[in-house]
Amino acid sequence: MIAIILIALAAGCASALMFASMISGVLISILLIYLAPLPLMVAALGWGPLCATIGGIAAATVLGAIFGLPYCIVFVVTVALPAWWLGHLALLGRPVVSDITPGSGAVPAEPVMEWYPVGRILLWISGFATLITMVALMAFGTDVAAITGALRQSWLLILNPHDTAPTGEIEQLADALATITPAAAAMVFMITLTLNLWLAAKITATSGRLHRPWPDLKSTALPPLTLAVLCAAIAFCFAGGLVAILAQIITTALMMAYAFTGLAVLHTLTLAIKSRALWLGCTYAIVVLFVWPVLAMAVLGLADAMLGLRRRYLQGRPPPLPAS
Repeated sequence: MIAIILIALAAGCASALMFASMISGVLISILLIYLAPLPLMVAALGWGPLCATIGGIAAATVLGAIFGLPYCIVFVVTVALPAWWLGHLALLGRPVVSDITPGSGAVPAEPVMEWYPVGRILLWISGFATLITMVALMAFGTDVAAITGALRQSWLLILNPHDTAPTGEIEQLADALATITPAAAAMVFMITLTLNLWLAAKITATSGRLHRPWPDLKSTALPPLTLAVLCAAIAFCFAGGLVAILAQIITTALMMAYAFTGLAVLHTLTLAIKSRALWLGCTYAIVVLFVWPVLAMAVLGLADAMLGLRRRYLQGRPPPLPAS
């Protein structure tokens, strides 16, 4: 127990330092802030959710004592809570025993663990991305005019750092950026939380501390109800006010979830291609460099959800067996 506490405190200190780097104003602090959940996620996956809980509480307490209650609350909502809960879900499983006919004389098989589906974890990440984005926006105000005005003023300061009279083009660009900032923030938080969880799982798996088998990521699928929620969110995007902003954020987060499933579909559909690694590498490079191709991945994920592309492919053309 003492070892777990020490590891938890170490993870909490690392996470708190990465989060507190925002006050330095250095460009690399942006990367550190996005990676702040990683130490706590490693603790959760390698030593259990209790370890992440202790580390998160310790980090939040120290940040609150040094910088004040607002920093403490922001850290809990954006870093500690997602790291603890996602780590808990990743290790959540239940034994499944195959049915044995009474009197058949067959020896019951050992129970097989059924782990929490990766697709549902993606939905939780979408929820956290939505929550974090809304909390960040509420720091600017509680109505659309205040939020949009604050975002516009922030972009004007970035686009016009010399504090001169902004031109019409700069003002139009600031207005456009202020409009898309909520959706862009949701997309960034969705990507960073997913990347943190994947990195934490890779680190613990490499060290032998991951207490579950590595999931088959190319079979990742979202629950069927997700499509209905996405349609409803798209409809509410035209409602206006805070409801429209919330709907835009939910739509973006769910579309990113479908983009991740689209990548899983791509991994499945390329199983029989000899130069599969090259094609997948080029696809990831294009998505990272140009960003907008992520829409194509989202469309692929939606097509799989509606048409069952992976199921049809695997039924009609089984993938080749791996070389022995």
